[in-house]
Amino acid sequence: MAEDAQPSAGAREITVRIADERDVDALARLRRAWSEERRGRPVEDPSFEAAFAQWARTEQPRRTFWLAEIGSERAGRTPIGSINVVEIVPMPRPGRRGASVGQVGNAFVLAAFNDRGVPRALLTAVIEHARERRYRRLILAPTVTSTSFYRRAGFRPAGETLLVLEPD
Repeated sequence: MAEDAQPSAGAREITVRIADERDVDALARLRRAWSEERRGRPVEDPSFEAAFAQWARTEQPRRTFWLAEIGSERAGRTPIGSINVVEIVPMPRPGRRGASVGQVGNAFVLAAFNDRGVPRALLTAVIEHARERRYRRLILAPTVTSTSFYRRAGFRPAGETLLVLEPD
C-alpha cells in the first residue's frame, strides 16, 4: 500500500496502511476518541472495547480498514486516523454479473492532524483499493462538515434515488 501522507517535521512520518486483526485495539481507541471529540467530553462505557472487538471480528471478512499512523520504525508508531470500506457484492443476474460497490465509512482523524494531509492520504488509499478491486463505484454518506472534502476529491451527488427509513 502506498504511504501517501506527507512526512511531518522531525523525522516523524505519517504512513497509511491496511489494518489487520492486531489493530483492533487501536481502531477501538480511535473510535472512542471520535465519539469523545464529537461530544466534547469523555464517554463512560467500560464494555465498549469488547463490543468493538466483537463487531470487528464479525465485519472483518467484508470490510477493509486503513490506519494512519505517525512515528518511525525505531520510535514506534501512533494511530492518528482510520477509514474503512464495506464491499457490497451485487446479486448476479442471468447474462450479467455486477461489479462490487464500496461503501466508505467511519473516517476519522484526530483533530491535531486534520490539516496535515492525513484525511486525503486515507481517502487516496481507499480510492486505490477501489481501483485494484475494480469496484463499479464508491458511495458514502458524509457529514455536513465533510461533504466539501469529498466533493473536492471527486465525489458527487448520486441523485434523488436514495431513500431512508428509520423503523421504530
